Amino acid sequence: MAWKIGDTVRVKDGFIDKETDHDMSGWQGRIKEFYTDVGTALIEFDSLTIKGIPSTYIRRCEEEGYSWSEYGFELEWLEIAVSRDTQHDVAAMINDRSGEFPYAHLGEDGRAMDEILGGVDPDDELEAFQVWEGHLSKHLTFPFEATVSEFQERGPLRVGDHVKVHRIKRVDDFYGVIVQVQRSRHIYYFPLCDLKVLEPSSPNHDLVQLYAVWFANR
Repeated sequence: MAWKIGDTVRVKDGFIDKETDHDMSGWQGRIKEFYTDVGTALIEFDSLTIKGIPSTYIRRCEEEGYSWSEYGFELEWLEIAVSRDTQHDVAAMINDRSGEFPYAHLGEDGRAMDEILGGVDPDDELEAFQVWEGHLSKHLTFPFEATVSEFQERGPLRVGDHVKVHRIKRVDDFYGVIVQVQRSRHIYYFPLCDLKVLEPSSPNHDLVQLYAVWFANR
């Protein structure tokens, strides 16, 4: 075999990825590296292949921590092919598809976040906050009891304080969703991300926790 790094190859018909059960027949790309001791080669897929990769495969790879833009194949499953694009095309297509499941690495929580925030640019935090505000307003039941779960550098509330949450007040471009809370006879406006619902069996519990996990990983 006289193949070299940079050569374009095609995956022969019949190849099934054992980890995800996806058929990779006809997927095409460039040889990125050889592993001669085990008879395999790392292939970086070309832009046409990346464009056609099923979303289910990308999500699975994101969740498992695998790369979906390259793959290690045994040499017997590869055959020489004609290049169809440039490295610039590959980089652009990877960038286009990288935002499809920005939270998939968070497992089941990530799936829920992707459903709530589908179509929102991960870099547009204000829009994401606004989408969360709408979703939380629709699904949370007020009032509910909560506790302050995060350290507070300033302000009257401290970790462990119990409060009653009455309603969503507004969205802040730094602190996110702000809620109105009551402690004793005092009313405060406080970031929802720093609260934990007291009653574990309440439907509010998991939703507020999901939002807090998203806020910490945004």
